[in-house]
Amino acid sequence: MTTAEHPPGPQQDDAELAEFGYRPELKRTLGNFHTFAAGISYISILTGTFQLFYFGYGSGGPAYWWSWPMVFVGQFAVALCFAELAARYPVAGSVYNWSKKIGNPHLGWLAGWMMLIASIVSIAAVALAYQLTLPQISSTFQFVGDGTGKYDVATNAVVLATVLILFTTLVNAFGVKLMATINTAGVFIELIATVVLIVLFAVHITRGPQVVMETNGTGAGYGTGYLGAFLVASLASAYVMYGFDTAASLGEESIDPSRNAPRAIIRAIVASFVLGGLILLLALMSVSSLKGEKLSTDGLQYVVLDVLGPTAGKAMLWCVLIAVTVCALAVHTAAIRLAFAMARDNNLPGAARLAKCHPRFQTPVLPTVIIGVLALAILVVNIRQPQIFTVVTSIGIIMIYLAYLGVTGPMLVARLRGRWQPAGDGKFSLGRWGLLVNLVAVVWGAAMTTNLIWPRASVYNAAAPFHWYLRWGAVLFVAVIAGGGFAYYWFVQRHRTGVLEDHRLTKS
Repeated sequence: MTTAEHPPGPQQDDAELAEFGYRPELKRTLGNFHTFAAGISYISILTGTFQLFYFGYGSGGPAYWWSWPMVFVGQFAVALCFAELAARYPVAGSVYNWSKKIGNPHLGWLAGWMMLIASIVSIAAVALAYQLTLPQISSTFQFVGDGTGKYDVATNAVVLATVLILFTTLVNAFGVKLMATINTAGVFIELIATVVLIVLFAVHITRGPQVVMETNGTGAGYGTGYLGAFLVASLASAYVMYGFDTAASLGEESIDPSRNAPRAIIRAIVASFVLGGLILLLALMSVSSLKGEKLSTDGLQYVVLDVLGPTAGKAMLWCVLIAVTVCALAVHTAAIRLAFAMARDNNLPGAARLAKCHPRFQTPVLPTVIIGVLALAILVVNIRQPQIFTVVTSIGIIMIYLAYLGVTGPMLVARLRGRWQPAGDGKFSLGRWGLLVNLVAVVWGAAMTTNLIWPRASVYNAAAPFHWYLRWGAVLFVAVIAGGGFAYYWFVQRHRTGVLEDHRLTKS
């Protein structure tokens, strides 16, 4: 995020900022591929599929694959709504500003608050994925014990994740240009590696696509049969396909964002669906055996080593590691933009300092560091809680789905009341399909949020130690964050809300 001097008079790319009362102050350097890279690196095909395949397969067997297209349909509806909003309002802190604009300032603050906390939690959750890959490449990376001790894996995960979070903090502190360069290079490598992996899986097929009809008897322990198992397993796909709004959150630093951001959002989610779906399908078709525990413990990392052998397999795992790195970087970047956007409105404690750009690095260093420190603090609870990863990941995703509902919900109300006006001038618009797509987005968001937060032992308390607060962890944490956060806003922060003088548009 960089500041720049602008010539007198509003530029075309900055026209939308005037509606929010913001003066243009960020340098536009990001092109079309940069915005696409930001969106797809947040979703991160290799990060999400490799991080959560074990959970999906272990919970629902090969048939869990059908949750991938199911989640895509729901999230695509959300992405289409966001694309229409990005064409109309391509501003930093997209979810926060969209909810504020089409809803009201109170709802906007809550959506922004939920998204900010979720982003910080997500940084920690993504960083923990290093543990799923690095020790598979070499046992040298298992610094704590040999991996067989009760807390070896969980504690080592914290060590590795700490290194990654320190890296993303440092890169983001040096400005958007360095971040974009690293992110774009990482996404380029990830996309090539994804295509190569798909091809390699395809030439090693040992069974047909009918494998996705097998359930492995996973529905036996549910009163609703396989439906119960499938709903649990679907969380693995729901955990992956989000974050596409990052392309719009960089709108104030992008060139022609009202046209590029909508395209980037749609391309990011479609590319992730196609490539991720093929990886999951071909992995099931090419692995030597569907029996044993490795698929539900080591996941896709095991499949890669099993199918490709140790040399090519480990080379591919290094690409996965790059994908995890740029994913964490993108999540951290999006969180900073959101914090900046809220601080610019004086909607966070210490807002004036949080919204200030460093004179040398030309980026808001303080929120960069604070977000990194908070993400590290979340990691600490993982040290002696081997299954906390599932709880941490779930909490982050639940709050993101709620934040998305804070946008699609008021957008639907605005449509029904005839108040929604999409961008003109040939920019992206859903036209007559808008109401239907928006309705699907809201129903989907509410349904999946319920599925995510449901306190099932199979999700939140599946392994020792069996603590009640783990099973109810998502409900309790989300309730405290939402209720406590909004109470603070209502009684304290809302009385101070207003665009800070240094960021306010002055009318000539």
